[in-house]
Amino acid sequence: MNDRPRLRVAVRMLRRRAPNRWEDWGFQVADVVPDEGGFGTEPRVLRDDGQETQWLFPGFEVALYRDEAEGYYLNMSSGQPVWFVLWRLDETDPPVPRPAIVTVSYNEAGRWLDAQERVDNLPLPPDVAALLQAYVDEHYRPEPKRRARPASFRRPEER
Repeated sequence: MNDRPRLRVAVRMLRRRAPNRWEDWGFQVADVVPDEGGFGTEPRVLRDDGQETQWLFPGFEVALYRDEAEGYYLNMSSGQPVWFVLWRLDETDPPVPRPAIVTVSYNEAGRWLDAQERVDNLPLPPDVAALLQAYVDEHYRPEPKRRARPASFRRPEER
């Protein structure tokens, strides 16, 4: 039996025509919402007025893993815990922003950014933040310091 905490979410993406004079299109993650199964399984357009298009992408699972506890801790201790959403543009004309992965791990999002991926973040709702904090409290243990401070850097009375 797998007792790993899991959340199902859907991602709302937004595309705007010519958000400024330098870009033809602007893209952003607009929202991450609970997905309780009522959204179906396929992405769909929520709104398209020619200037702004919104899509809903259902069916993302955010599972918590013990080996990512440090990343959850860093997210929770940042002052404003967030969802991290990795998204990519497909090759259509006009392009469609498609979310690929959702996480709450600061470390995982950092690895994506190191790999030159697009990552946006949005604030966690209080109930999800509370669940994540409880998980961090139960599973996060800081790594012990690996190296003693050299004697030359210690005060004389500490040597």
